[in-house]
Amino acid sequence: MALHLVDHPLLHDIMARLRDRSTTSDDYRALTYRVSTFLVAEATRDLPTREEVVETPLERAGVRRLATRVVAVPVLRAGIGMLQAFVDLVPGTEVGYFGLERNEETAQARCYYEKVPKDLGQAVVFLLDPMLATGGSAAMAIAGLQARGARDVRLVAIVAAPEGVELLAQRAPGTEIFSAALDRGLNGRKYILPGLGDFGDRLYGT
Repeated sequence: MALHLVDHPLLHDIMARLRDRSTTSDDYRALTYRVSTFLVAEATRDLPTREEVVETPLERAGVRRLATRVVAVPVLRAGIGMLQAFVDLVPGTEVGYFGLERNEETAQARCYYEKVPKDLGQAVVFLLDPMLATGGSAAMAIAGLQARGARDVRLVAIVAAPEGVELLAQRAPGTEIFSAALDRGLNGRKYILPGLGDFGDRLYGT
């Protein structure tokens, strides 16, 4: 397993605004789109391409196009905020969904909805989950994707906690993680510190 922390001055500025408790939901959604664009660009950096030839207005030119199937799977509901940036950036993206809900008392996740494309063995699958806290939800979703044949699963998370990274290293060692920040750790309620608060609540104003 590898943790990739994306480092860019514009990304740092976006993260500062996301962390600010005074940021409105409208701004939060726009910032989520922006930070997701950075992360998706990094997470797809090594996707295979094939060579083709196109006709420009002046002459023929050699070009490279994506040569793999790409599937994005946001974790409901917070991961929905990252999806638009992904499909805008990656042509031909197929989309699936995992509905995972955390019990606030036990911090354990349960799956209440699942709909993903079939035959994932030849696809590169990107799990979109903005907060990697305990890692339980991500591990459950990754196991579900692997049960459907996925061999290359990458997690795109805006913020990660060391506890979640460690859990995935144990339970999903082949998973690459792409994140904008590795925060200090979890509090007693299993929220990331300093974190962003409840991502879904801030995204949707609930």
